[in-house]
Amino acid sequence: VQLQASGGGLVQAGGSLRLSCAASGGTFSNYAMGWFRQAPGEEREFVAAISWSGGTTAYGDSVKGRFTISRDNAKNTVYLQMNSLKPEDTAVYYCARRFRKILSSWSREYDDWGQGTQVTVSS
Repeated sequence: VQLQASGGGLVQAGGSLRLSCAASGGTFSNYAMGWFRQAPGEEREFVAAISWSGGTTAYGDSVKGRFTISRDNAKNTVYLQMNSLKPEDTAVYYCARRFRKILSSWSREYDDWGQGTQVTVSS
């Protein structure tokens, strides 16, 4: 069971990035997926989550209207499209898998975690 996140990098404020998280092991369409982030010295923060079918999504208040989570169950991949990036979005972004179909915004309710990908937004 592995989650491989990619797509991070350095971008100027106002720019965009798309993160991907490829999952292996298990039946991807059985699981809700989430994105969390953690900046240095900060607690892990909920960013977005998506239900097993993609029919339900949820976002943290700080990213609503700017970020979009989606998934492709045929490719076993979840995405995070990040637009209008701000310096305060700088963090390591982690994808996570929940062994339930219903999404959650609580990190403790996720069962598997990827290695993280760094996103740095310059002002």
